[in-house]
Amino acid sequence: MKNIFLLATLLLSAPLRAQNMDFIDPDSILIGNRPIPQVLLVGTWHFNYPGLDAHVAAEENKMNIFSDQRQKELEELLDYLARFQPTKIAVEGGRNSGYLIRRYEGWKAGTRPLGASEIDQVAIRLMSRFGLDTLYGVDAYPLLLEWRDNRDSAAAPHYLDTLVSGHYFGGQDEISEKYARLYHYEDRLTVEHSLLDNFRYINSEKVLNRGFGAYLAGHFKSEGMQGPDALSMFWFNRNLRIFRNIQNITEGPEDRILVLFGAGHIPILRYLFECTPEYELVEFGSLEP
Repeated sequence: MKNIFLLATLLLSAPLRAQNMDFIDPDSILIGNRPIPQVLLVGTWHFNYPGLDAHVAAEENKMNIFSDQRQKELEELLDYLARFQPTKIAVEGGRNSGYLIRRYEGWKAGTRPLGASEIDQVAIRLMSRFGLDTLYGVDAYPLLLEWRDNRDSAAAPHYLDTLVSGHYFGGQDEISEKYARLYHYEDRLTVEHSLLDNFRYINSEKVLNRGFGAYLAGHFKSEGMQGPDALSMFWFNRNLRIFRNIQNITEGPEDRILVLFGAGHIPILRYLFECTPEYELVEFGSLEP
């Protein structure tokens, strides 16, 4: 009887002891007091409207970055981003970024104007402002397309063929139609509000998260697992590879890396940088004075 009473006492007191325990911040072990490189993720739309994304803006919702007003707004945006004081700038381009450097050199020499893209108008101008000698192209090719390109055309049909040929993003269901309305609204914002205000909006946490939510609706809800498999082998894989490329250009704790990419990439990249103890993620909104 005495032993039963002792056991009951121990069991009842266990939650109390757990509540009184001191739990440490895991970063006290993983990071400690050592400095780590900082990353600022900057989501954007493509200023030159290449029309390669699933959603294409209507002509009346396309801004002209070369107008006097937009160039004035561009300086305001650049002043805002300059508060981060980047030591490296990573962009949505291939790892062989020599063509970007030639474009920068031609602009500085006065032999060629900058193009309309956000790489030209934002990244190259920031590169000049901070006296940087290169831009880092860190985009990546996804595993699913790599498999397709190396596949023997004479080989027997494979499950992955259905993922390559299928359309598992977007759709005609109710939530996908609501996303189409949201995209149209966001397109209107780009012509009705300043560049900086638009960047504040599209880089806010909820807008980024809801943007990624579009990938989890529509054709993602396939009868089998094609939707989840296509998303993981194409979009998630591409961004994991981009993250790895950013790791590869990191040299030391003094690095301050500004990453300029289409806003659709940012939710996944943000999650990865939030999880890793090897970088400090600087919030876009934290640059406010």
